[in-house]
Amino acid sequence: MIIAPKVRGFICTTAHPVGCAENVAQMVGYAKSCPGAAEGPRRALVIGASGGYGLSSRIAAAFCYGASTIGVSLERPGAGQKTGTAGFYNNRAFEKLAAEAGLIAHSVNGDAFSESVKAETVALIKNKLPGGKVDLVVYSIAAPRRTHPVTGEVFSSVIKPVGAPFTGSTIQVLSGEMSEVTIEPATEGEIAGTVAVMGGEDWLLWMEALGEAGVLAHGVTSVAYSYIGPELTHAIYRGGTMGRAKDDLDQKAAQIASIVAPIGGRAFVSVNKALVTQASSAIPVVPLYISLLYRIMKRNGTHEGCTEQMVRMLQRIYPEREGELTPAIDQAGRLRMDDWEMNPKVQREISELWGKISPETLPELADAEGYRKDFFRLFGFEVPGVDYGADVPEPLI
Repeated sequence: MIIAPKVRGFICTTAHPVGCAENVAQMVGYAKSCPGAAEGPRRALVIGASGGYGLSSRIAAAFCYGASTIGVSLERPGAGQKTGTAGFYNNRAFEKLAAEAGLIAHSVNGDAFSESVKAETVALIKNKLPGGKVDLVVYSIAAPRRTHPVTGEVFSSVIKPVGAPFTGSTIQVLSGEMSEVTIEPATEGEIAGTVAVMGGEDWLLWMEALGEAGVLAHGVTSVAYSYIGPELTHAIYRGGTMGRAKDDLDQKAAQIASIVAPIGGRAFVSVNKALVTQASSAIPVVPLYISLLYRIMKRNGTHEGCTEQMVRMLQRIYPEREGELTPAIDQAGRLRMDDWEMNPKVQREISELWGKISPETLPELADAEGYRKDFFRLFGFEVPGVDYGADVPEPLI
């Protein structure tokens, strides 16, 4: 059948299997061109491995360092005239390319918050990975809700300001038009729910489960992902419900560091660059900010997609020679991979442009088209080299 993008609000409800496969292949091609250090990861577990930074982390570990990998995600295959999720096709493409390269790759499809998925993953590590251990654990879950594995309580996450309403401009993905929206502040229950879903509790539970099962290798590194951003976005992001969740992530990182310290391990929160995701598309100000950022960083030659960023992150964590390149750690102990984004010159230029942006000046001042294309690439559309007018065979769906 012919598959076209169908967008509802800020969500694309279809995914293109051929486009997703080609997108993954292009990311793998980049990773292969960046061989990593000899002392890099060799057995990696990526929790939240089917898209975004999680998928790119798995690609970087496998194709830069030759790592055996296990990926955990919750995705849906196609059925009849309904396509599967982009993550389902991404996982399938990754596994195919890994097999062709002679790499061990296994995927767990299920609720990463559940005890059963943790147990299934532990069994895979013991039975399928060399030595039955992992030396890199990446936690990259982004979910709208979470069922607590002990209490059974269901929590939902929201992206809202805290304390006061927020009004800001955003860009419509399809039309590229600017609009203004107002979001009311979160309730205490919504704040607590967002922390429960997007904070660090589940990361901690994973590391405790892996430690108790004896599958953490000596010198293991664990990393989870965060974002801070500029003052322009603080009211809706870092100063809002998501910021509360990321504060909790920082706190849990310290607890995890203490868990792995006896085996020479490390735990980081990596603050990454702003990139297009389903979530960021729905946050006022953020799409407009990213469009300005893209324009400036592409012009400066410092723009990175997820894979370029994750390759650079692993190069910092696993330097070519000991002591040659150490992670850039801030005062809170976080690894700052947003260093190129937060360069003072870049941020000054964004601040100057912010006051000039309007529907009329948008095409000139911002890379709204680049933002739009990146959004559709999340679902396998607008990927160079793919014939979207061609019939997609049923087995691929």
